[in-house]
Amino acid sequence: MFTRSIRNVSLNLSISLTLFFIAGCATQRQATSLPEPSVSNIRSHIEYLASDKLEGRRTGTEGEKLAAEYIRNAFQNAGLQPKGSDGFFQTFPVADGKEMTAANALSLNGKELQAGTDFFPLVYSANATVDALASLALMEKGEPWFWDLEETMAGNVHNPHFDLNETLVARAKDAVRKGATALFVYNTSKLDDGLHFNGTEKTETLSIPVVYISKEAAKKYFGDPSALLKLKAKIELVEKKRSGTNVIGYLDNGAAKTIILGAHFDHLGYGEDHNSLYRGNEKQIHNGADDNASGTAALIELARLLKASPLKNNNVLCIAFSGEELGLFGSKYFTQNPTVDLSSVNFMVNMDMVGRLNDSSKTITVGGYGTSPTWGELFNPQGKQVLYNAAAYRFDSSGTGPSDHTSFYLKNIPVLFYFTGLHADYHKPSDDFDKINYNGEAAIVKHIFSLLQAVDKSNAKLAFSKTRETQTATTARFSVTLGIMPDYTFNGQGVRADGVSEGRPAQKAGLQAGDIITAIGNYKTPSLETYMQTLGRFKKGDKTTVSYSRNGKNLVTAVEF
Repeated sequence: MFTRSIRNVSLNLSISLTLFFIAGCATQRQATSLPEPSVSNIRSHIEYLASDKLEGRRTGTEGEKLAAEYIRNAFQNAGLQPKGSDGFFQTFPVADGKEMTAANALSLNGKELQAGTDFFPLVYSANATVDALASLALMEKGEPWFWDLEETMAGNVHNPHFDLNETLVARAKDAVRKGATALFVYNTSKLDDGLHFNGTEKTETLSIPVVYISKEAAKKYFGDPSALLKLKAKIELVEKKRSGTNVIGYLDNGAAKTIILGAHFDHLGYGEDHNSLYRGNEKQIHNGADDNASGTAALIELARLLKASPLKNNNVLCIAFSGEELGLFGSKYFTQNPTVDLSSVNFMVNMDMVGRLNDSSKTITVGGYGTSPTWGELFNPQGKQVLYNAAAYRFDSSGTGPSDHTSFYLKNIPVLFYFTGLHADYHKPSDDFDKINYNGEAAIVKHIFSLLQAVDKSNAKLAFSKTRETQTATTARFSVTLGIMPDYTFNGQGVRADGVSEGRPAQKAGLQAGDIITAIGNYKTPSLETYMQTLGRFKKGDKTTVSYSRNGKNLVTAVEF
């Protein structure tokens, strides 16, 4: 289940709805007719997927590839047909920011500096070469400029609103306006500026190179402010990309409708994407047994049960998604590049973190409850259909949330989301296979199979209902929200709206899904980080404007929080 440093997702899925057990003789009679999930199968899948060999299954790594191959083989053994774009696989690109190439070089008075140690370009730097006899003290048009952070750092040491990155960008833009050919930044103060190369930062690229010089190099070369420096530099940044892989298997029953069962199999690796909650200094593998080897194991086991079952009124598409921990990359890519006709999809069931069923409370959270009236009919103990009683059910009506069902809800497809709750090991290296409740997970698999059995008795396609959006802890920290669902896969300048909540400020202001928000008031929002920071500047009742682009046109609308 994904989280971001700017989106510490709150799983407040326990939404004041009634807990109940589905019981009675009818339940017991139906339970005996259901195929039995294999606890040993589930355990075997989780032990492999959460083993150190896979190194945390980070998207785009060898560990993710090993996991994808394992799932493909499991789908084959279950009797599924390949339904990806390349056999069972569907690869998708992941924009990974920018990176420095080996061509980066800088020499001062003929002495070579080490890229990445003695200097590095800032992410908004232009690619360029510089060859000049430059003065530290003079800032003339047509020449490189130098800027010592000492005075700025000292003058803002007690300023809680000071943001060094914002100040740097502003200074660099000023240098561009005044004709500088490059800006070299250094810090001779005793204060730590904390600057480092951050390839994932989204700030528009400037027309000149902007380069940071380390304290050690600055001390060595910039001691005499009146000196002239023979400077040669080559700055080169390139877009960094990696590929993720969805694994897709198909059970063709010759039906008009298709059910999608999904679970993400990627996890955090060693925490390189800064989405770990581990605060230790030692590099450790995040095995992600519950998150989400558990859901993947349930998916594989359901595929086996369905292949051997008499349920034939729906085809079944099983998808193991990657890129979920980065922001639903895999599921979003699939819904944009589906391998089945999405109009034929009956509903989607997502399993994310289903391995920690509490033996005392035995409570499962079921999200997406409001996305179709059928769910209320099925879970109603007075309803005609009877489900296997795996546990007590805590319901959340929302079709959105921090997992892959969201991508399908946004395509107007009914969804269900199964989740056994957060725990102290969430997004930490301690989420290991020995903490999984295997009998509890088997009961959940059996329950989901009974739900599929109940739906299979009807040839009618489920009706879709729109729901409210689940809020996140990040927006809850602020007194206002615009009411959009950001597109975490968008790699351009601005924040793209994947969805717009009904009755919220964005909808009232006329914003639509697909709009790219570039500013709120006078504050530019080139990235999701700056967008969230900007929201913190406003309070309820404030009126301002939102600048956005739609179909290539730049527009502005009034908004009231």
